[in-house]
Amino acid sequence: MQQPGCAFCDGIGGALVFQCAKFRVIRADEAGFPAFYRLVWSEHVREFSDLPQADRYLCTDAITQVEQLLRQHLQPAKVNLASLGNLVPHLHWHIIARFEWDSHFPAPVWAAAQREAGSGELARVESSLAALEKEMTLLLARACGA
Repeated sequence: MQQPGCAFCDGIGGALVFQCAKFRVIRADEAGFPAFYRLVWSEHVREFSDLPQADRYLCTDAITQVEQLLRQHLQPAKVNLASLGNLVPHLHWHIIARFEWDSHFPAPVWAAAQREAGSGELARVESSLAALEKEMTLLLARACGA
């Protein structure tokens, strides 16, 4: 079920990394946060508890796999997971690698910036994304049975 006027029903929502029948993973265009991903459920579902049990397991397994890959490839200080959906009431999860050098750390990415992020550190993370996303695609395809 799609809902007209919903940002995630009407568009991809970022750079598409992976897509299967149940969900997609995109890299969000969030300045200063190169490893900011979203898992977006394909059907317009408002709340996680609206999913059938098998889909909840699939969703949490996919989130876990993305988190583990971020940790393995990027060695962040922390990975933030959030499912807010206040502005876009379509089930999606934010999966964000955080670093002590990022502009907002340790505050949330939505808080006020505390410093400028170093361009060298940003470039290092950005240069790792192709390999990370290649592995992400392979693992998520297996999880989806693709």
